[in-house]
Amino acid sequence: MTTLDGAVALVTGASSGIGAATALGLAQNGASIALIGRRRDRLDGVANDITELGAKVLVLEGDLTDPKGAEDMVQETIDRLGRLDVLVNNAGIMLLGTALHTTTEDWDRMVALNVSAMLHITHAAVPYLIDAAATSPRGVSDIVNVSSTAGRVARPSSSVYTLTKFGVNGFTESLRQELLSERVRVSVVAPGTVDTELVDHLRDSIRDAARRQVDSIEPLRPADIADAIGYIVTRDRRVAVNEMLIRAGEQTW
Repeated sequence: MTTLDGAVALVTGASSGIGAATALGLAQNGASIALIGRRRDRLDGVANDITELGAKVLVLEGDLTDPKGAEDMVQETIDRLGRLDVLVNNAGIMLLGTALHTTTEDWDRMVALNVSAMLHITHAAVPYLIDAAATSPRGVSDIVNVSSTAGRVARPSSSVYTLTKFGVNGFTESLRQELLSERVRVSVVAPGTVDTELVDHLRDSIRDAARRQVDSIEPLRPADIADAIGYIVTRDRRVAVNEMLIRAGEQTW
């Protein structure tokens, strides 16, 4: 295990749930944190919690689906915090519905946030992550992409959400191989059912059905996924945890 003292971590989708818990966990491990999200009030609340831990924090409100916006937020992280050692791509949305009853707008929203936003921020961050691996005491830097069990198991009413998460997995593995020689580790974490706001974005009838499906399951907590991400990025440079699948104990799919 290595400390994150002196490291800087950028976490997307950091205003709540897995992103907020991950930001707090990395701060507890010694990192300075850049938070990216769209809800400034919620980001400020997470930032206050990080400040109370004695860690530096930068709040970046913006839209990662805009390539220029993503580039600007990475640059502001470098300008304000000095470097970038860890990127956690957590921002995402789940909009369920069959092809007959959903809209192409919902599909486009998922592709934009779950895939395009991840590509934009990653592309902007890679040069700085390579530099961090070459200059830090850890001798390594990290990208962690948050996927889902939907990236492994396809189910009805989630075709495009599943498309995006299978895509995250494939992108992660290819990027992992590309950056091996640069000492940038690239990992994917695939959570199962987690107690977050993800289902809150669904239409009423679908949201009720989704909640009934998991009523009998004790869900994972955001901190459980944050713990997994913290484990990955605090391994010694000789260790690369490529993939973690984390299901709720009673989850079958």
